[in-house]
Amino acid sequence: MSSPSCNNEENLKESPQNAGVKEETRDFSPEMSDTLLPQDVLCDSCIDSPSKALKSCLTCLVSYCEAHLRPHLENVKFQNHRLVDPLHDIDCRTCELHLLPLDGFCLTDGCCVELQKKQEDISQSVSATEKAIGKLQSNNDLIKSSVQDVCVIVEQQFARLHTTVEEARKGAVEVLEAEQRQALRQAEGIQAHLEQRRAELMKTLARMNKLSRSKCDVDFLQEYSEWKKGVSDVCLPTAYINRMDHLTSYAQVVTDATKELCDLILSSYREKLNLICKSDARILTFDPDTTHNFLRVKEDNRKLTNTSPWQHSYPDHPDRFEYWRQALTLESLYQGRHYIEAELSGEGAHVGVTYKSIDRKGEQNTSCITGNDFSWCVGRNSRGFFAWHAGVEVPLEVTHITRVGLYVDFQRGSVSFYDVTDAMRLLHKYTANFIEPLYVTAWLSKKDNTVSLVDAK
Repeated sequence: MSSPSCNNEENLKESPQNAGVKEETRDFSPEMSDTLLPQDVLCDSCIDSPSKALKSCLTCLVSYCEAHLRPHLENVKFQNHRLVDPLHDIDCRTCELHLLPLDGFCLTDGCCVELQKKQEDISQSVSATEKAIGKLQSNNDLIKSSVQDVCVIVEQQFARLHTTVEEARKGAVEVLEAEQRQALRQAEGIQAHLEQRRAELMKTLARMNKLSRSKCDVDFLQEYSEWKKGVSDVCLPTAYINRMDHLTSYAQVVTDATKELCDLILSSYREKLNLICKSDARILTFDPDTTHNFLRVKEDNRKLTNTSPWQHSYPDHPDRFEYWRQALTLESLYQGRHYIEAELSGEGAHVGVTYKSIDRKGEQNTSCITGNDFSWCVGRNSRGFFAWHAGVEVPLEVTHITRVGLYVDFQRGSVSFYDVTDAMRLLHKYTANFIEPLYVTAWLSKKDNTVSLVDAK
């Protein structure tokens, strides 16, 4: 861009530039103005009949024919105006910020303003892209870390499973060996008995053969009577040596227990891995501007406590909760799928999601995340562990729970709560039609309650 001071000497009344213009005006004839071509620039001052422009003024941003150009050539007041050949896009030849002729560089600011604006826009786009790449890398790192952590746990669980299976194998072998020893002892005893019985039967058979050849007299009758008194049972005992039905039953019990343990381990961590990997893993923080004065945020605003001293010197803010001891996260859950985990401590710790439009000043139940139809949460009170929505509580059959997983599928309209203290299991699921972004919210109804937003492991 050229400044007026740069053109003072060039645009004097008798300057070579103006002299050239005068020369051109002398060569211009009325006949030429009557023939207008599509590419010709028209005079902006001719109203009744259009005329071909002879020059364009970068100062006035107007094109002039011969007649209307005369003031620029003869009046000293226009000596600093810069005249160029007729331009169709004369409006684009000036600096939008300083309204001075644009030569590609603004001497006032020492830079090209339009290029500077484009440069700023591109820089902002680059910065946003780098942030998106960083966030994606962070998500990838979290997924890798989560998978590695779960792999370690799975390895430990399968090591325990291997130990259990090995113990079961040893137990089965011991049972089989004991069954074998018992069956063999039983068979040996029966075999000795049978051999003894066989000897007795052989003697009896010999006597029977002798009697069968004797005459039926008094001696025969006496001998037969004596033999009959000593006859014993000739039925042979049998040994139960086939115990495979017992072994099959025992082996099936071991197999079923092993399969059940494997399924339990894999299904628990597979479900958790699926939730983490297909979700937008984000780091959430509590917003101090929403935090009730009786609560405190710690550990980079990821931990919310309800401990003494109760009153804090938070500045007044229209977003701050005044009655219910609650706090919202600074970040929202909008679009996509999200998985967050929170650690709960104390009887009175609650966590869930709600809309940003929740009333911050009211004392009604609808201002609490348990009492309105646009909040969904879980938590513990003196009667047990419950899920809440729209003032309706659902008792959950849990005994010891310290860590809760929260899964939000915004498009499908679902909020699911999981017990992830040990093995992962679904506690409760809500379906809804979300019309606003969701914010993770904690309510600490009693002292010494804590809710911490933690990384999903």
